[in-house]
Amino acid sequence: MEYLERRRARVEDRLETVLDGVEPPALAEQVRHVSLSGGKRVRPTLTMLTCEAAGGDPLADDTAADFAVGVELVHNASLVIDDIIDEADLRRGETAAHVAYGHGPAIIASDGLLGEAFHLFSADERATQAVSEAMVELGMGEATELVAMPEDEAEYMALARRKTGALFRAAAECGAIAADADPYTVEAFGEYAERVGVAFQIRDDVLDETADTQSLGKPTGHDAQMERPSIVRVADLSPGEANQRARDESDAAIEALETAAARDSRAVDYLRDLAEFVVVRER
Repeated sequence: MEYLERRRARVEDRLETVLDGVEPPALAEQVRHVSLSGGKRVRPTLTMLTCEAAGGDPLADDTAADFAVGVELVHNASLVIDDIIDEADLRRGETAAHVAYGHGPAIIASDGLLGEAFHLFSADERATQAVSEAMVELGMGEATELVAMPEDEAEYMALARRKTGALFRAAAECGAIAADADPYTVEAFGEYAERVGVAFQIRDDVLDETADTQSLGKPTGHDAQMERPSIVRVADLSPGEANQRARDESDAAIEALETAAARDSRAVDYLRDLAEFVVVRER
């Protein structure tokens, strides 16, 4: 675990440094509340591992760490808005930003996070483009969810790729870009990550149906209460059947990874493990 923790620590250290520079102090307090309240850091870890799997050195190269932090800030910004839409009181076991500070300050904090993120991506136009495209997909997914609920499994999967898979894809693409990988390799890592993201979303749906609030760190049963799409209900699946759908996406992700990674490495091993982990995680 020391190997993985060193890379996570690199992200955490850089995240702290970026947030320390936020002005004014009131905004700094809000963005720190959102970004430092925990979280699995799956997306930034994905950026770091992909960089290494593509031949880069994320511990020595500031670009990889900056892109990883940028991806996490974009993700955190989207969570602030999700919690407002869902009227959720908790996030990662802590008070949601809109409850702690009010709706207006929470929205400003979300905007501040995006601004800091794109400052980090601005070092490379390819990274900026990858994340911009992901944000377009994310926005389309959020809008679709509000006005046109998916009616079958195919529509649900398209929504999951936009809502969750797109930012996972951008996280991996940014890692490969930081390693100066060729476009084919960038695309292959993106395919791997998008599949992982969809599996992650499906597992989220299952946990919302089966976990308890204390262990999950956020309210459960919320999808049904807010009439949000869940593969369990959209496709009328049991939790076990839904988990199998997640497993299918995980298996496809691993196939894409084998295409992307030209050589075996510890980073590639951990990327395989990540594809497995998202299917069995309990938080």
